Amino acid sequence: MSLSMEDRDGFIWLDGKLVPWRDSRMHVLTHALHYGSAVFEGERIYDGKIFRLAAHSARLINSAHLLDYEIPWTREQIEAATREVVKANGLQAGYIRPIAWRGTEVLGVSGIGTSVHLAIAPWAQEGRLSVQARDAGINVTMAKYRRPSADFAPGHAKVAGLYIICGIEKDRALKAGFDDALMLDWKGDLAESTGANIFLVIDGTLVTPTAENFLDGITRRAVMGMARKRGWAVEERAVKLQELADASEVFLCGTAAEIVPVGSVDDHHYQSGPCARTLMTDFQKLVRQPDCEGFGESTHLAPASTSLAA
Repeated sequence: MSLSMEDRDGFIWLDGKLVPWRDSRMHVLTHALHYGSAVFEGERIYDGKIFRLAAHSARLINSAHLLDYEIPWTREQIEAATREVVKANGLQAGYIRPIAWRGTEVLGVSGIGTSVHLAIAPWAQEGRLSVQARDAGINVTMAKYRRPSADFAPGHAKVAGLYIICGIEKDRALKAGFDDALMLDWKGDLAESTGANIFLVIDGTLVTPTAENFLDGITRRAVMGMARKRGWAVEERAVKLQELADASEVFLCGTAAEIVPVGSVDDHHYQSGPCARTLMTDFQKLVRQPDCEGFGESTHLAPASTSLAA
């Protein structure tokens, strides 16, 4: 298979119909290319079904709303199109990238008057992290850029333009020999990595930063739901940078990464502990449940009385 995403066989769903992979094109003067106004999702296929498809499709529509435009397909239509293109490509496992963007009618800072397009492209791809990395944990460094406050950017939208600082920090980390970078928010508290949410185990409690102006990840919700079902104590709160020294485990979670332990954050070192290993096993069961395509867990956590140490 070609390394280029452009030079592949298969089909992409584009504006209401299946199109041969190589024929799915957009013009160089597309608004989204110049002004970053595309919104997108990342989804995973397990045994022919799309994990949390309804939640992803709803978030895609909401991301466009936050950028003040409407995707001209309903959530149900997007879900049907996603299943259609997965079937057309004969995929039982893999990754899906739905993306909506503003077109060519206007090329200027304002996107008023542009048409809105939607493409859904699935391909065969397993997790991007090796088994060795999952066992030993990945090595992470601190990023220089911070996640902006809600006064500066719509951080709850999955917007292409907002990922530029993530890309810069990911590249910087890789060039320095790390696997990823951990970003602070505008206040100096822990936020997330360049493309995944973070959890810490502190004194027997699973702790994760409150998603004030970054994505409340769908896998993040699943992790909290799995922990809650086990009766573990879970806290969403501001997490200070110095609390990295208090953690017995740290792990990241996201659609592509699933759940992956962190072996180090610069000078802080961790073991791939029982919490992460248990959740990794639980997650593989969760994504294969018959109702896995639904919305999943609420972000509102019921009180939990059992610590992870119990």
